[in-house]
Amino acid sequence: MRVEPRTLPGFMELLPEDQIKFNGMVDKIRKSYERFGFLPIDTPIIESSDVLLAKAGGETEKQIYRFNKGENDLSLRFDLTVPLAKYVCEYYNDITFPFKRYQIGKVYRGERPQKGRYREFYQCDIDIIGDENLSIINDAEMPSVIYTTIKELGFEDFTIRINNRKLLNGLFEELDLEKISVEIMRVIDKIDKIGRDNVIKCLQDLKIDDGKIEKIMSFIEIKGNTDEKIKALEELNFSNDLFTTGLDELKSVVKYVRAFGVPDTHFKVDLTIARGLDYYTGTVYETFLNDYRELGSICSGGRYENLAEFYTDKKMPGVGVSIGLTRLFYKLNELDILKEKGQAISKVLVVSMTDNLDKALEVGDRLRSAGINTDVYLEDKKIKAKFKYADKLKIPYVAIIGEEEEKNGTVSLKNMETGVQEEIRVEDLAMALNSK
Repeated sequence: MRVEPRTLPGFMELLPEDQIKFNGMVDKIRKSYERFGFLPIDTPIIESSDVLLAKAGGETEKQIYRFNKGENDLSLRFDLTVPLAKYVCEYYNDITFPFKRYQIGKVYRGERPQKGRYREFYQCDIDIIGDENLSIINDAEMPSVIYTTIKELGFEDFTIRINNRKLLNGLFEELDLEKISVEIMRVIDKIDKIGRDNVIKCLQDLKIDDGKIEKIMSFIEIKGNTDEKIKALEELNFSNDLFTTGLDELKSVVKYVRAFGVPDTHFKVDLTIARGLDYYTGTVYETFLNDYRELGSICSGGRYENLAEFYTDKKMPGVGVSIGLTRLFYKLNELDILKEKGQAISKVLVVSMTDNLDKALEVGDRLRSAGINTDVYLEDKKIKAKFKYADKLKIPYVAIIGEEEEKNGTVSLKNMETGVQEEIRVEDLAMALNSK
């Protein structure tokens, strides 16, 4: 009985042209990360459940793919941060701190699949992990990496929004609301999605009185450019130590973000940015494409004080950001923003007009040795079919070898876009292709 070939909901498969585009994005992100000195690591997709779930709970734990194999209780990784925590503890004596790492890999979450939401998806993470201490200047390097990476992906009009959760927590302490600070931040973080009125309603649902809600809304709606907002925060004259620390950190981050070369046109202080994850303790970031706000944040993250508390007594503060690449790629394709077509893997297709493939194979080998991606057509088909093959795969050049070319030690090189054909000596072919 035949089985219908199908892909599970929530898993992305691409045709080669789109896969080439996707791989191109991965390559640009990787090169950008490495430009800042981040080191590559890879961790297993499958981990022991007790290791992977040490920090999990609530909705996250419900989404874990967990299974038994023999006596082993195993789970698929649901992000790249928990495996990083395990990694730095396991290899503590072998790595150099501050540890700057990047990881690009698949993660798994058993969410309800819907448009643009996946159960298997790529994350592209960078983190800087300290041993006991980590300078606030590292928090300023992250926007510089984000700025460079998003530019490399071909976008010019975007904004990196920066806040510090100590400011918010200090405000909540001032208002005697610290016991429900996490719930309040989760509400504030949704203001772009649900709007001001719904945020107020959600705060009312938390049994916060109207006077305190007014102070919260006045705080997160402070207007002005980056320097004007910082001045307004200073003029609040809060005596709260946490607030003061957060403001000092924010001022340092802004100072050094500028020193890293990120222009003011591409970052701003946004006091509504709270980040829903509970482990962020200081600086937080979200990045938006200004013309496509419907995408939501395309690169988010922040500062956390103790990455590996469930694995070691050592304090390991860190700061990191992540790009959810699968969802981003899907949305960009859906909005037809990825105008650039996927490029061909091969630069040239070598075809023989005779029954003897020896010369074609020799030319192919010579070109590959020169570093040129080369495909050799091996099937016994008419020349029209061979050109159609090159055209469908968008291979830009076809090197034709007929009896005359074989006798003269040449090939006829055809430009598939212009149709122009020229005769070139075999020994000069690699140089000719490299110049095109």
